[in-house]
Amino acid sequence: MRVTLSTLPADPDRENEDFAAAAPGAAVLLDGAGVGGAETGCAHGVAWFSATLGGLLLRSITAQPARPLTDCLADSIGLVRALHEDSCDLAYRASPTSTVVAARAAGEVLEYLVLGDSSLLLAGTDGSIDVRTDRRLDEVGKRLRGPVDALPTGSPEHTAALAEFRDALTGLRNRPGGFWIAGPDPRAAEHALTGTAQLSSLASVSLLSDGASRLVDRFELIDWQTGLSVLDSSGPDELIRRVREAEADDPHGRRWPRGKARDDATVLHWELP
Repeated sequence: MRVTLSTLPADPDRENEDFAAAAPGAAVLLDGAGVGGAETGCAHGVAWFSATLGGLLLRSITAQPARPLTDCLADSIGLVRALHEDSCDLAYRASPTSTVVAARAAGEVLEYLVLGDSSLLLAGTDGSIDVRTDRRLDEVGKRLRGPVDALPTGSPEHTAALAEFRDALTGLRNRPGGFWIAGPDPRAAEHALTGTAQLSSLASVSLLSDGASRLVDRFELIDWQTGLSVLDSSGPDELIRRVREAEADDPHGRRWPRGKARDDATVLHWELP
C-alpha cells in the first residue's frame, strides 16, 4: 500500500478544517463545515470535529473489518457527540458538521462510503475512471445560490448573501428533500452513498475534498483523466498547486462564482499493487 497525501488550508492564518488519514488497507477524508468560533455553539470548533471524527472512524473501520462502513460511521458520530455534548450546544443550527469519504480493502473487494460533497475517484486497471460524489448538497445549493454567484467573491454584498445562503442550507441539513452530512446525529450515516469494487480491477483510489476537486468539477480546467495523470505522475501537491493557481487568477469569482475564493484542499492518493 502506497499512499501520498497533501493538504493546504485556504488561509495560512486559519485552521485547516479538512482531515485525511490512512492505515493499512483503509483511508478516510473529511471536510469540516460550520461557522468559525463560538458561533457554532461548539467550544472546540470545526477542525476539532472533523479531525476527531476522522480519527475515530479510521480506528473503527480497521478494528472492526466485518462491520459495515455505515455502522462504523454512526458509531463514530455517537462517540464524538458523547465527547462534547455536555459542554457544547449540539442543538444549535450551525453546530459543526463534516463530509465523509471512507474506503476499506476487505478480502477481494474495496468497500467505500461517501457522505457530503467530497469525492472518491476509483481508477481502473483498464484506464477507466469512476467518480463517486454525493451531489445532494449541490442540487440543493443550485436552488438557493443565485444571489451569491451574482456578486464579486469577498465583497461585503457577497459576504451578506453568502451568510443568507448558508443559513438557508442549514435549514435543509439532514432532512428529506435536503442533504445529509455528518453532524451530531448518528442517523445521518444511514443516508451515505455506499458500494464496492473489485480490488483486482483497481489501480488506485483517491479521496478529495471539494477544495481540491474544484479544478475539475467547478473550474472545469481539466477532466478527471488529466487529474488522475497529475496524481500518478506528480502527486497531490501538484494538483493542489494548480488549484491555487486557478484561484489566484480569479480572486473575485467573476469567472467561477463560488462561496470561497480559496478553500481548504486535501487529496489522499492510494496506489494499489
